[in-house]
Amino acid sequence: MARRKADAGEGLFRPRQPAAQPLADRMRPRTLDEVAGQDHLLGPGKLLRQMVAAGALHSMILWGPPGTGKTTIALLLAQQSGADFKVIAAVTAGVADLRAAVDEARQAFALEGRRTVVFVDEIHRWNRAQQDAMLPQVESGLITLIGATTENPSFEVIAPLLSRARVLVLRPLDDAVIAALVRRAIADRERGLGAIELTIDDDALDELIRGGAGDARRALGTLEVAAELVRTAGRRAIAIGDVSEAAQHKALLYDRAGDQHYNVISAFIKSMRGSDPDAALYWMTRMTEAGEDALFIARRMVIFAAEDIGNADPRALQIALAVKDAVEFVGLPEGLIPLAQGVTYLAGAPKSNASYRAMIAAREDARSGGALAVPIHLRNAPTALMRKLGYGEDYLYPHDFAGAITGQSYLPDELGDRTYYAPNDRGYEARIRDYLDRVRKARAAARAAAAKKGGGDSP
Repeated sequence: MARRKADAGEGLFRPRQPAAQPLADRMRPRTLDEVAGQDHLLGPGKLLRQMVAAGALHSMILWGPPGTGKTTIALLLAQQSGADFKVIAAVTAGVADLRAAVDEARQAFALEGRRTVVFVDEIHRWNRAQQDAMLPQVESGLITLIGATTENPSFEVIAPLLSRARVLVLRPLDDAVIAALVRRAIADRERGLGAIELTIDDDALDELIRGGAGDARRALGTLEVAAELVRTAGRRAIAIGDVSEAAQHKALLYDRAGDQHYNVISAFIKSMRGSDPDAALYWMTRMTEAGEDALFIARRMVIFAAEDIGNADPRALQIALAVKDAVEFVGLPEGLIPLAQGVTYLAGAPKSNASYRAMIAAREDARSGGALAVPIHLRNAPTALMRKLGYGEDYLYPHDFAGAITGQSYLPDELGDRTYYAPNDRGYEARIRDYLDRVRKARAAARAAAAKKGGGDSP
């Protein structure tokens, strides 16, 4: 009996009663030409087109946000290559499901010479052992793996599997693509909403696009609910209120444990570092609206105040700590007010990472040099034995000298006159720089004077 091509994937495209099939599924592209927004992969002469033309489908990881076409592209590639298509949902399936798919793939190849594409949806949800189980089959070519993930494969997919698959990045759908998909769904009489002859107001379309946030599935899902609200009310035009009611609350694209988490916090820190309070406030709000822990944001601000502002404005660290205390004390939503105050202050403060850079340089010497001996004049001498051994001998008490400066060295002898801290000319740090310049010159002069006298340190 002839095998049925792409049997596990047919459900994605099998005709069903419209009432039982979501609009987003009904409008799913049926050919690669219908896939929108991924021209960098599917345009003329691009990689996936070349694979299809050559009839050589290779293992790949499709990485991109939700609703950008990962599943659809995988199935269409399998169909055009003539391969069987097996779907494994990583969230519910395990190694046993993979073995079953491999056994079927082995039979298909032995009996009919047919290749099999195994599509693993949300492959990042599989642990290392589950991913390891796939390696021999991918390496032998028995199966062609197409994995789909919304998370960074560098963190979520094991290195041996990554080395055997190409990582292809799908882009969020831009506003023009979402708008075109919405209009197509409204007009399509076969698969879309064309039979009920709806229109959509411009501001409602704009709201739908904003709510979609680059996700076609979300936009079409909201459109479907809005259309039902309009139809039930006996109207023909979808208004902005219908879209707002359908969406209820725009779920911001943000995963507190995933790639978006790190991307957004990175944008937040870099906006403050770039002295842009407006951008910093936007990213802060993105996080808080998506449910991020406000104390996590406050802790990052404390680190930022020390690392990126430092002594250019010593008050920044105090303010960041006060913000952390205030958020912890009053909670949300009121805690957003001191959080915003702190963000604008840190973004608007003069910047210096001189203290941070000095710490990195000193740490490098401490690690590479090992436990260098403490100069004997700097050692503590609480006992008679220690004093007899010379501990603390010849230490010069700075307050006994003009300007509280001596020519004495405070570093291990092996490090000489190493300088780690180089203050810049921004904010309060400019005053520190001027003072340290005077100190270093005075210390050098004191040493030169001592050398001229023939030994010892002098004021």
